Amino acid sequence: MPIDAPFLQKVDLKNLTRDDLTAFVVDHGLPAFRAKQIFSWLYRPGISSFAEMTDLSKDMRESLAKEATFSRLIPAVKELSSDGTIKYGFRLQDGKMIESVLIPEEDRNTLCISSQVGCAMACVFCLTGTMGFSRNLTCAEIVGQVCAVSEDLRENNLGSVNNLVFMGMGEPLANFDNLIKALTILLDELGLHFSERRITVSTCGLAPKIIELGQRLKVNLAVSLHAADNETRNRLMPINLRYPLEILLEACREFSLPRRKRITFEYVLLKGVNDSDQDAVKLARLLHGIPAKINLLPCNEAPELPFAKPNRLIIDSFQDILKKKGYTVLIRSSRGADISAACGQLAAKSSAR
Repeated sequence: MPIDAPFLQKVDLKNLTRDDLTAFVVDHGLPAFRAKQIFSWLYRPGISSFAEMTDLSKDMRESLAKEATFSRLIPAVKELSSDGTIKYGFRLQDGKMIESVLIPEEDRNTLCISSQVGCAMACVFCLTGTMGFSRNLTCAEIVGQVCAVSEDLRENNLGSVNNLVFMGMGEPLANFDNLIKALTILLDELGLHFSERRITVSTCGLAPKIIELGQRLKVNLAVSLHAADNETRNRLMPINLRYPLEILLEACREFSLPRRKRITFEYVLLKGVNDSDQDAVKLARLLHGIPAKINLLPCNEAPELPFAKPNRLIIDSFQDILKKKGYTVLIRSSRGADISAACGQLAAKSSAR
């Protein structure tokens, strides 16, 4: 069946949720059920052209090919760490580079996704922040990272992507509309069909958007905290000047959390800056009353950054104080540091190349 009404412009269908696609096809003279058919094809493994959508008529497929597209990301760079971590570099249509990191573990594969090219948050311990901010990623570019890595794993018999964490380049909540669209597609049973409990969105502290995210979807929330007082956090994270700890933690208390779920608080340990026993006591007091678990991340050192990792005794003491206060506290081991794929290192070397 040909499309009667002309398309106004060539649209990337991977920027559309299923509801968006339904409106799109109806606006162009097609019955609504066609959207479900088209949408289901977009996220099937190996599909690269409208010609492969065999339950659509030949005329419809040809019309779609002329008037619409669905994008695919192809890795321009793929680096393997000695610990099994894989870093993918994707060159976008405008020439800009983003990175995704696959962290394989015994029982799952976790993919760390980027949401922006660069980052405007300028956290002083993060190399990505030194790039500055270029632009937001589109919905298609966000979802495309998952599709591309999933396809690579299938081709190499390495299993599938099980968990998604929005902890790559950029601040996800600063690209809120595209984030929500991408999450909707990732969760859609005809899209990539992830469970909400398998997706975590991390933020450095955009308080109003934390509340809105909880109202829209029930994904997991991780908050990059990194200090237990405003004076220290102001120095480390400029966002704290706009949303200080009192406002940020009130937003965390308002975040709509499913039963038995907790917010993850990320805390980078910086030698002599935020790693004292007193800092641990302040952190325990700060998070009182919030369903919380705490991830401690010993600093990933880099020549460009003026920070060092605390010694193991300091790290263990910090963890022990928090555990005695009743918190679940994990010390996250750095993965992929030898290929600049660890937390806070993304895109530093690829951008230079």
